[in-house]
Amino acid sequence: MTAVPDSWLALIVSLPSTRATTRMRLWRAAKALGCAALRDGAYLLPAWVEQAARLQVLADEVVRDGGQAWLLPVRARDMAEQARYQSLFDRTGAFAQWLAEQAQARQKLPTLNATERQRLQRRHARAYEAIRGIDFFPGASSIRAEAQWRDFANAIEALQSPGEPLAMDGRIARRDRMHYQGRLWATRRHLWVDRVASAWLIQRFIDPHARFLWLRAPADCPADALGFDFNGASFSHVGERVTFEVLLASFGLDGDRGLSRLGTLVHALDVGGPPPPEAAGFEAVLAGARRRWPNDDALLADIGGVLDSLHAHFTDGGHAKTPS
Repeated sequence: MTAVPDSWLALIVSLPSTRATTRMRLWRAAKALGCAALRDGAYLLPAWVEQAARLQVLADEVVRDGGQAWLLPVRARDMAEQARYQSLFDRTGAFAQWLAEQAQARQKLPTLNATERQRLQRRHARAYEAIRGIDFFPGASSIRAEAQWRDFANAIEALQSPGEPLAMDGRIARRDRMHYQGRLWATRRHLWVDRVASAWLIQRFIDPHARFLWLRAPADCPADALGFDFNGASFSHVGERVTFEVLLASFGLDGDRGLSRLGTLVHALDVGGPPPPEAAGFEAVLAGARRRWPNDDALLADIGGVLDSLHAHFTDGGHAKTPS
């Protein structure tokens, strides 16, 4: 349930007519904090929100610029007044504008290249988070926006990684690595997080003499190949686990501290969840490597070194050591 505040903060300022620049700067800062403008120089904010601490900073800036400022606690007299205050923070209009812009952007997605799609996604993500950050009383509009944002992100992912597998139900059977040596392994080409990490895991910890086939489509997988990370593959998503995590469990590698932490990173970047601090850096390195290397064999060789280093880092507990 959303907490309903029983107290508010009002920032009242008075500025000389010559301080037009200060007045505009104050208005922009108050708007960014999510304040409701009661009139020129009067702003209201729920006292319980994180942004409320910044109001004193704004008041101090006004005084330094030769104005006057008062930060006053306010309490609603009754539930009706409380409701009127709360209505000042309705973000329906902001979400509606964002949704309209996102709908237009979605129509353009098939015409954009991968870099342009990522840039577009980041821009809309920033706009979405800016509204969410000041949506102090979430309602139907925020629920709808969240669903549409999820669909938008999924649409981009489907274009970036066609054939992304659906999770299967069931248990993960334990496999004997001795029966999986010198095999041909196959997955979708244009490797991204789960596939490149899984290929590295296979090569590094499961089948050192593995050969890889990068598929144009899952239907091209030969009968004698061990497919991974596509629907119908020998190893793919099971329940909430991504392919990398399924391989860890299948071959008894989930007790390895470094691999387990890597699994958390891969999971977060592939399907979402709390990311470790290293996730953003790895995603950026992988995106750059995909632009640098002409084929997936070269990409795996390059990113394999990064994953080796991350594994060593996570095995050591994820703590940087000071050079001696």
